[in-house]
Amino acid sequence: MNINPFKGHRIEFHILQSFPVTCLNRDDVGAPKTAMIGGSTRARVSSQCWKRQVRLAMQEFGLKLGIRSKKVPEYVAKACIALGAEEEAAHACGVKIAAAFSTDTLFFFSETEASAFAQYAAEKEFDDAQLNDKELAKLSKKTLDPAKDGLDIALFGRMVAQAASLNVEAAASFSHAISTHKVSNEVEFFTALDDLAEEPGSAHMGSLEFNSATYYRYISLDLCQLWTNLDGEGIADAVEAFTKALFVAVPSARQTTQSGASPWEFAKIYIRKGQRLQVPFETAVKAEKGGFLQPSIDALSEYLAKKEKLAGSLFGKEKEFDFGVDESFSIDALVGELRNFIAEKS
Repeated sequence: MNINPFKGHRIEFHILQSFPVTCLNRDDVGAPKTAMIGGSTRARVSSQCWKRQVRLAMQEFGLKLGIRSKKVPEYVAKACIALGAEEEAAHACGVKIAAAFSTDTLFFFSETEASAFAQYAAEKEFDDAQLNDKELAKLSKKTLDPAKDGLDIALFGRMVAQAASLNVEAAASFSHAISTHKVSNEVEFFTALDDLAEEPGSAHMGSLEFNSATYYRYISLDLCQLWTNLDGEGIADAVEAFTKALFVAVPSARQTTQSGASPWEFAKIYIRKGQRLQVPFETAVKAEKGGFLQPSIDALSEYLAKKEKLAGSLFGKEKEFDFGVDESFSIDALVGELRNFIAEKS
């Protein structure tokens, strides 16, 4: 195996996005999620919420993703039936194979792995009593090829409690998105009218909470870990798809009624070594000239510049890009710069 050329390298995305009336991520009572930061309430979108949308968006760029599900028995059983198994035997094999990896949690696997499991069952004449957990684990480890059909496994990792050798360390890490400023949720009262009603008046009344915020998002992509997970294959394509997915992905909650579809307003992207660096926005920004975006850009840039000076040589910056300042520097231009860096290092 070649020496990893990206040891210690990561791409860091510091993103600002402004959304008008939205409820991007709801809590258990349907209200927009919040967090207390620096003594003030901020709007919040959980990391897992935005991460899932990024993962799904990668399909738009020609990538074949893995499958994350509790329905492993059914999926494997279908693959067994395709190889000639009777339905009852296929179901028994599916249950036995799934139990080798997970009994009550989601299992993250690739289509290639599922096909290999079915082929293994066929070699055992679809007799679930002959299926061996250790052999299945070895088969999974040998078969998994994230560069082919499981890039999301390489990026977001997987944990297999019942077969720790199959664990994959995530290359990407996401912070919770937070508003850079103080936010108070508001309540919308609404009614619904019955088209066939014989008397005037509403047929239904209700209320929904929403807010409006400029969000700060921090995402770190560990190039060293990504190279390891992909065995050095297709790194540039993976970074391109991931970056474009970061750009287009927006949480899906209440999109039909609020259409929260705001793109990046500003982003600072680093390629560097050293300690990861998230901007805390501990002091909530205040609106200037009617908006939060520009003071948020100023606060973000000032904080990062200060930390770079204080860290000195430990900051480890190799490349820096500002998105949203120069209109000629598009997302395609950013992707091109990232690909160039990877080509130079590879």
